[in-house]
Amino acid sequence: MKKNILYILIIFLFVECSTVPITGRKRINFVSDSQVLPASFAQYTNFLKENKVSTNSEMSNKIKNVGKNISAAVDRFMRLNNMSSEANSYKWEFNLIEDKMVNAWCMPGGKVVFYTGIMPICDNEDGVAAVMGHEVAHAFAKHGQERMSQGQLQQLGGVAVAMGAVDKDSKTQQVWNTAFGIGSGLGMLKFSRIHEQEADRLGLVFMLMAGYDGREAAKVWVRMSKLSKGSYNPEILSTHPSNTSRINDLRTYLPTARKHAARYNKELLEK
Repeated sequence: MKKNILYILIIFLFVECSTVPITGRKRINFVSDSQVLPASFAQYTNFLKENKVSTNSEMSNKIKNVGKNISAAVDRFMRLNNMSSEANSYKWEFNLIEDKMVNAWCMPGGKVVFYTGIMPICDNEDGVAAVMGHEVAHAFAKHGQERMSQGQLQQLGGVAVAMGAVDKDSKTQQVWNTAFGIGSGLGMLKFSRIHEQEADRLGLVFMLMAGYDGREAAKVWVRMSKLSKGSYNPEILSTHPSNTSRINDLRTYLPTARKHAARYNKELLEK
């Protein structure tokens, strides 16, 4: 039984490994779009029914226009890079919800929500593009599917630990299970931070591809940092990098993002 679980883990690690375009990061994803997207689209529809869509036409139009521009750039990128079937699976939609929450999110398949509470942090159209690029990047990189895959691997790992400790005394079993729980929990937090950094970087590339000012991405997090007044969990215990880390990384990555966007625009002109 132990060997069977080990073999399964090895198969998942080596067979189900793919690469995130642009960043080149290796990811494990054995959850198919056909398994995820129908539920994602249904949940989004229900969410809109249960929450108040903003009647502020100026802000709503800004969200929709920026979303349209960035998703169009991502769609063209995918089609230029032999990802047409994947591009066809996205059903992009952008809505502004009347809520003071300072947040935005994107579900697998391209369903995006902004809350009115984040609009002052966005401040301007380029700020909206920075947040939009980040959220679109989560869908593009299939972070939702990857987290589901990681969760299933974590469950398998728990089973393996339990099987390994089955012949041990109860105290040893408790130590093993506690150690696995803490270690795997921190590991999942690390993966979440990796996803956030990757979405920051991809989002920066996407907003540049769509013609927005990439310098605004770091400024969004400067404003976010002022809003939080320096209160946040230690980075190792957080699902997100610290505001300072994000600001520094976005500023450092900007020249690389510009090269990616310039290469994309050149390929587009040559097509």
